[in-house]
Amino acid sequence: MNSKDTRTQFLNFFKGKEHKIVPSAPMVIKDDPTLLFTNAGMNQFKEYFLGISQPKSSRVVDTQKCLRVSGKHNDLEEVGKDTYHHTMFEMLGNWSFGDYFKEEAITWAWELLTEVFKIDKDSLYVSVFEGSDDADQLKLDTEAFNLWKGIVPEDRIIMGNKKDNFWEMGDQGPCGPCSEIHVDIRSKEDKAKVSGASLVNQDHPQVVEIWNLVFMQYNRKADGSLENLPAKHVDTGMGFERLCMVLQGVQSNYDTDIFTPLIREIETITGSGYGKNEEIDIAIRVISDHIRAVAFSIADGQLPSNTGAGYVIRRILRRAVRYGFTFLNTKEPFMFRLVNVLTDSLGDAYPELKEQKQLIENVIKEEEHSFLKTLDQGLLLLDTIIKNTKGKTVDGGKAFELYDTFGFPIDLTALILSEKGYQLDEAGFNAAMQKQKNRSKSASEISKEDWEVLQDDNEQEFVGYDMLDVEVKITKYRKVVSKKDGTQFQLVFNLTPFYAEGGGQVGDKGYLEDTHGDVVYITDTKKENNEIIHFAKNLPKHLGESFKAVVDKKQRSRTEANHTATHLLHQALREVLGKHVEQKGSSVHSKYLRFDFSHFSKMTPEELQEVESFVNARIDGHLQLQEERNVPMKSAIADGAMALFGEKYGDAVRTIRFGQSIELCGGTHVKNTGDIWQFKIKSEGAVAAGIRRIEAITGDAVKDLHIDNDKLLSKIKVVLGNTQDPVRSVSGLQEENNNLKKQVAELLKDKAKNLKGDLRSELKEINGVQFLAKKIDLDAAGIKDLSFEMGSNKDNLFLLFGTEQNGKALLSCYISKELVASKGLNAGTIVRELGKYIQGGGGGQPFFATAGGKNPEGINEALAQAESYLG
Repeated sequence: MNSKDTRTQFLNFFKGKEHKIVPSAPMVIKDDPTLLFTNAGMNQFKEYFLGISQPKSSRVVDTQKCLRVSGKHNDLEEVGKDTYHHTMFEMLGNWSFGDYFKEEAITWAWELLTEVFKIDKDSLYVSVFEGSDDADQLKLDTEAFNLWKGIVPEDRIIMGNKKDNFWEMGDQGPCGPCSEIHVDIRSKEDKAKVSGASLVNQDHPQVVEIWNLVFMQYNRKADGSLENLPAKHVDTGMGFERLCMVLQGVQSNYDTDIFTPLIREIETITGSGYGKNEEIDIAIRVISDHIRAVAFSIADGQLPSNTGAGYVIRRILRRAVRYGFTFLNTKEPFMFRLVNVLTDSLGDAYPELKEQKQLIENVIKEEEHSFLKTLDQGLLLLDTIIKNTKGKTVDGGKAFELYDTFGFPIDLTALILSEKGYQLDEAGFNAAMQKQKNRSKSASEISKEDWEVLQDDNEQEFVGYDMLDVEVKITKYRKVVSKKDGTQFQLVFNLTPFYAEGGGQVGDKGYLEDTHGDVVYITDTKKENNEIIHFAKNLPKHLGESFKAVVDKKQRSRTEANHTATHLLHQALREVLGKHVEQKGSSVHSKYLRFDFSHFSKMTPEELQEVESFVNARIDGHLQLQEERNVPMKSAIADGAMALFGEKYGDAVRTIRFGQSIELCGGTHVKNTGDIWQFKIKSEGAVAAGIRRIEAITGDAVKDLHIDNDKLLSKIKVVLGNTQDPVRSVSGLQEENNNLKKQVAELLKDKAKNLKGDLRSELKEINGVQFLAKKIDLDAAGIKDLSFEMGSNKDNLFLLFGTEQNGKALLSCYISKELVASKGLNAGTIVRELGKYIQGGGGGQPFFATAGGKNPEGINEALAQAESYLG
């Protein structure tokens, strides 16, 4: 059975059991501060398990795209080395929210596997929770055990410990025992030798967990204790890739039709063969897995970057590139060429891949190109480290610096060292790594107390579209302590006018005032598991009373102006640049707006002016807000509303229209575009391949800009002698300055020529190298010209010049290219290391590089250290 049919049969089976089929949520999470990515099928349903919201259907079924590369669930380093771990994977799941429980979950799972998918019953094993003798004092899950005993022989029921058979959402929250179903796909001969029961949960590649049935019946509190949930739920998850392996009769997930098209394409591109060499096979498995994770993340709106979720995606992509570089000899970008195959395979189930195909290819290609450059630079730096190593063990701290600063993979460092007869000080590397992790962990450490519930109210209402102050009651609160923010309190109200951060818009600020006149300030508003959380530095004194909740009106109105401007900007870009433009992200604050969009080239000044004029024309047109709430999603799309990839929409949506601009949006907006007053673009630039960013301001910020510009112009006129034509005066000064620069350049050239002869006589030979380190009186351009002139007439040259200009220090290093090749010298590395003496840094090419610093007094010490590189 092919993978497409398998997915369809699973969904249809549970549809026949009165389950509603729901689409996969985005893999990149935007409204849950506890997670970067969807790492399990249950993530999008957390609000139902927590009792915050009521689901529209008590039975649902889906296939969810997941990513496990960070936090508790991190399979990254296992991927490729075995045949069944993945970063990105599909999780098939059926769910009951307070409806059916263990009996139905178990009997339906068995029916689907054995009667629909026809898996041999004798190859299946099941596990049940055996209980625990720790503080929880949990007993054997007798209900699940007795249900399974009526289905399978007792010798196929395995007692599982808390690690394997008790599922928890995290340190706090819903949890409960689970039953796993394992499948033994070994040959008959191997099964006869060793019982499959003894291989369950032993990381055997052919005896694997295929389905986990979680029975959520407890809530884990902050102190570690358990309490019963008010309702019992079922949460099941079956690995789609593993299921396909079983149904297609192969021994590896990578031998299924999910991966074989990708593997064949990798073989074609790289000229490698799969199945002949273990190192090559691992590399091909890594690449075929990682391209899926990266492509789906980009399709969901997450670009590779240096922070947060973007850093994780960059790390995954670089791991794949590095495996190709090391084992498949790929020295040019190649992974972007796999996107076409991936789209053909999964584009029907996940149309976002088709829609975003060109963008995905562009971003991956640029990231590959950038990292391959990093690898080349890293190889040169590693050569320098080796050259300066005494003995045969390379310092782990140096290797960590190469990894941390330049992104050079540590396993590649170890491999190269081994090939050259050196070894890595692994203990030193691990110590440096742990030190960094401890710093990061300390900075992000956070502890949350249990919610103190003051009154039951599961249906919190947001009234902030219509009101900015309203009487509220606090339904629950908790204390939160973090290294970063100190002690805070999180408050939940029965209803709230505060908009929670989302859709790019910043959360509201404001205050609570009680009947006694006491005020507590709300410093931020966020959403967690679809619940609006208000942050405060202090806890209100009279918790049980009513409060007047007041939103900061000025901040809200400025934010609304900027948010509405993003809609008008989106429309303008599509009109001016073309319909290919799509929003790829936004950040809406009270002081400014940021808008990311797909476009293939830098915008011209004329295009920017046209876009700005387009938006201001709509502002001058005083377009009235036309808002519709609870519109059926299909109707909104049919009406022309724009939906954004990577956003999670329900069956009913809210539409915002200003004239011809209509979008799905949950944010707050001005009532009339005239309230924006004016729109001004401040900058436009690249974010990634095919992604541009505009930063702009509106309203009061534009007024402030005009005032500042007027003041600046007045100052300029004064400096220019109160001229009435400052442009003409500045042009005259520029012409005069250019003439003087030419004269100075000629004088410096003459000075450099005279200096060159003197410096030649000062060269001294050290180990076959013509060496000179000296402080001279030339500017940066003059030193560069002097260095290259001397290099053109002298072989094996190593020059280090220092100079002081305007109270700043400058080091310039020139090394003949033959020395770079023969002795592994690298000017960029040398000036970077010597830069510490002048309290600065720099870099450049292996043959010429510069470093600048703020300590001219350190120049002589830096020059004195130069000779050590020739020892």
